[in-house]
Amino acid sequence: MYRSVISKLFLEAENACKIYTQKCSAWAATKVLIDSQLDGIKEAKTYKSERIIVSKQAAHIKVKGDTRSVINFCANNYLGLSSDPDIIEAGKKALDEYGAGLSSVRFICGTQKLQESSSARIRLIATDGVFSMDGNIAPLPEICALAKKYNALVFVDECHATGVLGKTGRGTEEHFNLNGKVDIINSTLGKALGGAAGGYTTAKSELVDLLRQKSRPYLFSNALPPAVVACGIKALDILTENSRLVNTLQENTKKFRSAMKAAGMNIIGDDHPICPVMVAEENQATLMANKMLDRGIYVIGFTYPVVPKNKARVRVQISAAHSEQDIIKAVESFKEVAHELSTL
Repeated sequence: MYRSVISKLFLEAENACKIYTQKCSAWAATKVLIDSQLDGIKEAKTYKSERIIVSKQAAHIKVKGDTRSVINFCANNYLGLSSDPDIIEAGKKALDEYGAGLSSVRFICGTQKLQESSSARIRLIATDGVFSMDGNIAPLPEICALAKKYNALVFVDECHATGVLGKTGRGTEEHFNLNGKVDIINSTLGKALGGAAGGYTTAKSELVDLLRQKSRPYLFSNALPPAVVACGIKALDILTENSRLVNTLQENTKKFRSAMKAAGMNIIGDDHPICPVMVAEENQATLMANKMLDRGIYVIGFTYPVVPKNKARVRVQISAAHSEQDIIKAVESFKEVAHELSTL
């Protein structure tokens, strides 16, 4: 009896070892492939080490391993509201009143396979309001004209336009004086509107009602924490009260773009705070970003596959929180680094 038990244990142990060896072999083969990919990125000098911010999101931040305060030119904090005292206070009040979160999805339901109708004739034109890597604004008048011609709906993702474009920061519609012409607007609370998290969709009430019934992200995602919602509402209140922050952002953007072009830098995009500084070689983007950080300017280099091949750039993002001195220092630093790398 004991022998049979011991034999069984040995057999189970042997099988376990075989399974472990097979798993190790599978991982070993996978590791070779992963290491090869990483080595290739490092050899091309496009490897990006993630930096750790150890302060609040603001125009001036602190990075782990650096005792200095550096000027932040790579955040989506367009209006400088991430550290706004009123928004932070609104979040604190919501935490006290409603708790950390709702710990549930908005509605529990089963899944259903949707059957496409062969006779469906709904057309939808979808576009970004602002393209995040180039800083280009979508040609909305032409898109709306196309939609009218073909009896189509227009969907615009306004993540980099809300709080940025238009006289009051309403986005691409307002920028082109086309308020009410877009059928569906998708945007975020995670950028200009305080930078917390989450987003929203606006459309005709019937469409929004259908999304509440059918949209998988809505049905199967936890509701936003009350503190996040409170921060977003407060940010919208601030935007509604006056356009001071929007005006400051637009003025700062013009100052930076004009100064960079005057310095001979190759800066692309439209009149938007996303300001891509193009470089000649792929490996120069990360190198330039590192040398800018040495001078106290925090920016990030982007290379393939994030952007197309031979389109490497250092993306600069302007904020209403930046002072004129911040912008001047950034431009002067770019000039110094460009001369050092012989990119001018």
